[in-house]
Amino acid sequence: MDKNIAKIQRVTLLGFGANIILSVVKLVIGIYGNSQAVVADALHSFSDTSSDLVIIFGVKYWSAPPDQCHPFGHRKLESFVTVIIGLILLATAAGIGYNGVISLMDRKPVHLNWMVILGPVLSIVVKEFLFRITYRVGTQTHSSPVKANAWHHRTDALSSIPVLVAVVACLINPALAFLDQVGAILVSAFIIKVGLEILFSSINELMDRGMSKSELKEMEARIRNNPEVRGVHNIRTRNLAGSFYVDLHLEVDADLTVKKGHDISEIVKETLMDGNDRIIDVMIHLEPAQ
Repeated sequence: MDKNIAKIQRVTLLGFGANIILSVVKLVIGIYGNSQAVVADALHSFSDTSSDLVIIFGVKYWSAPPDQCHPFGHRKLESFVTVIIGLILLATAAGIGYNGVISLMDRKPVHLNWMVILGPVLSIVVKEFLFRITYRVGTQTHSSPVKANAWHHRTDALSSIPVLVAVVACLINPALAFLDQVGAILVSAFIIKVGLEILFSSINELMDRGMSKSELKEMEARIRNNPEVRGVHNIRTRNLAGSFYVDLHLEVDADLTVKKGHDISEIVKETLMDGNDRIIDVMIHLEPAQ
């Protein structure tokens, strides 16, 4: 857990610092290059720091060990943090889409400087790099907020693509400036899709969504591979921020001693936890085989 926390903090701090620097650079380029699109893109990058701050401060709380009031730990907060990031994505997308529609309705002639190309190009390269390393850490630590934050980086990179197309088109032919607004609207629709997926996934986690049917079948097959197991039923799983608690009823020979039955249940528990690193704990109820 300590290693996971350190990985999350490092990659999130890296993203936070990169967002600050990138926002300032794009803002300066947008102002001196006379590009409203690049200025808006800079503000979009600055909004990404909000999800970074949520994770930086949130990880200290959801990684806290169990206590008397929270015997299962505090990792539900991790799913709640992911919900916040999903809402931030939706709010960002709504703002981009709204500005795109308003600007499309109120076309104004623009005269850009060629330096504005540097802003979106730099954004695409840096944010795609941040997406890849952040998503890798999120996968390694099974952290849904970190994965959600990675997608926040990806959406920023994608939103810079229409900005790049627009400024290049506008530099070539000022009459094509409307492509900026059209691209922004399309990107906002994509960001809304990603935000809704993240939001509903986290809500399902808060509602204790269990493992998939295929994972349950695989788990049952692994249990039945033990020759001393006579049967298994009532397998139930509970999601905890990407990890799972498992409880099940295990049938063994009715003539076994309590110690022998306990030994079998411990072997089954170790087998399940070794076979799936997302399983935190397994509670087994022993029953005599009928």
